Amino acid sequence: MSSIRSLVLMQLMILLNVILTVKASTPAVAKPGCRSRCGDVIIPYPFGTGGDCNITEQFLITCNTSYIPNKAFLRNSNLEVINISTDGQLRILSNTSYDCYNTSYRNGLFYNFRLSEFSINNNKNKFTAIGCDTYALVQGSYGQRYATGCLSFCNNITDVSNGSCSGIGCCQTSIPKDVRSYNISLDSYANHTNVLPENPCSYAFVAEIDSYTFSASDLLGFEFQSRQFPITLDWNIRNTSCNEANMDVNNFACKEYSKCVDSENNSGYFCKCLEGYVGNPYLPNGCQDINECESMSPCNGTARCTNLPGTYNCSCPVGYEGDGKKSGTGCSLPNKDQSKTSPLTVALG
Repeated sequence: MSSIRSLVLMQLMILLNVILTVKASTPAVAKPGCRSRCGDVIIPYPFGTGGDCNITEQFLITCNTSYIPNKAFLRNSNLEVINISTDGQLRILSNTSYDCYNTSYRNGLFYNFRLSEFSINNNKNKFTAIGCDTYALVQGSYGQRYATGCLSFCNNITDVSNGSCSGIGCCQTSIPKDVRSYNISLDSYANHTNVLPENPCSYAFVAEIDSYTFSASDLLGFEFQSRQFPITLDWNIRNTSCNEANMDVNNFACKEYSKCVDSENNSGYFCKCLEGYVGNPYLPNGCQDINECESMSPCNGTARCTNLPGTYNCSCPVGYEGDGKKSGTGCSLPNKDQSKTSPLTVALG
């Protein structure tokens, strides 16, 4: 009985050691003592839920605990956050604007968006409008001042093609670079009278390119009014370049084993862990070395893998040739005699 207890105790100690090792090697996400999650959304620093947890007010995330699961919102707005990346991107949910008709009245709701510190990623989002009697306009003045739009017409729903947004039932247009606001407006040539009751509404929204596929069924009824779509926003640290930020040592956001990257879509910069490291580059010791030997098993079966800071080394046994890597020349005997074996030694591959 005592031997069984000893065995169980030993297994528990091994399990505890594994748990502690994994926990210790897991890179931090938020600042110590700060909330790192709201519902399904992970909140990495420089974002945070208030006080000293976020780098500035711009990066405040409000966690609304009245929802189950909890929902994250940008600052004190009604913009729901669904994902935050330390690579300088943030995903939010946007509402659909609509303009609806019947024989006696018109009912519409046009949404607008304005965030001077964040820009809409012009490569990942588009403006889309659907309807058989639809004029759609999107414009803004924060960041880039712009106005664009598209037209969508069809005589009958049977004329449209699912998956196509070429102007027959559905149209799309690009979003300019460095756009930080939008106002959507919709209008109709004949108040949808020629397509009632099948298509009573026009709809328009800004959304990620791959988040919507047009379907003729979307033209029917009023259900599309409640649809929400994801938008990818770009964020950055301050309005300075990496060269300028590097000179301000006290306020430079990039920590150990990270590099500074100038933002492509607007002024400012963000930080990335160096190759071979993973974690949060905005936290002290946030970027931690990846053990490639465990995560990738990159070495040939006869080679020894040695983890090094930011990289790894494969070493062949004495008397063998090659770089020891699975993706390289591996390890082989010069005389092709695979039956011989030698003790392993550490050598550069």
